[in-house]
Amino acid sequence: MIQITKLQKNFGEKRAVDIADYTINQGDMLGLVGNNGAGKTTLFRLILDLLQADCGNVTINGVDVCKTEDWKQFTGAFIDDGFLIDYLTPEEYFYFIGRMYGLKKEAVDERLQPFERFMNGEVLGQKKFIRNFSMGNKQKIGIISAMLHHPQLLILDEPFNFLDPSSQAIIKHLLKHYNEEHGATVIISSHNLNHTVDVCPRIALLEHGVILRDISNENNSAEQELEDYFNVRIDEEAADTSEANLEKEEEA
Repeated sequence: MIQITKLQKNFGEKRAVDIADYTINQGDMLGLVGNNGAGKTTLFRLILDLLQADCGNVTINGVDVCKTEDWKQFTGAFIDDGFLIDYLTPEEYFYFIGRMYGLKKEAVDERLQPFERFMNGEVLGQKKFIRNFSMGNKQKIGIISAMLHHPQLLILDEPFNFLDPSSQAIIKHLLKHYNEEHGATVIISSHNLNHTVDVCPRIALLEHGVILRDISNENNSAEQELEDYFNVRIDEEAADTSEANLEKEEEA
């Protein structure tokens, strides 16, 4: 599905990404973990052709992402709220995304139904623009829009950010189900090791732009290895992250 070859990206004197060779297979559910500044978002932007690499390339299904846009038809992504059209209502935005992929209004409505619990009655029917929603609900709108056309490649940057614990649990279930039902390749990044271990059978540890370890996470077997590397207790980190996100949500 994705082949990364001799990929480098520099910002001034800092090398943000430096990956010699890495393969993500069709149907993989991969978690990308690393500290702040590890290069996770930069790597996603390179894969999505939102940044130009200084060296090397990324291919999706054997085609260089810089040389064609064909891969966009089967790719969905949400990096941040800059992906949203914030002067639309959620309904208008979902129908706009649907039209881009040839989906009629009725088809969009049908595809929104599995997300009803995730939206929790706070997204549809609110009669307000996306820019007036909380950060948590903007996050939900972005994730749903990325999945709406049933992409074979789904990329989500920090999907658990700003979500309350119930919504975090729901999206974990939805992502795992989506991966299994559609055989899709799903790639997520997260600071929350607990969520990543719960969701992803494969985990890539990224530091200073380099993939240091490619970890098989069978029955949460990666938990101890990640704990040892980051020198933290995953349960403690999860509690701290949830508390911080809720504080941000209240401030928003």
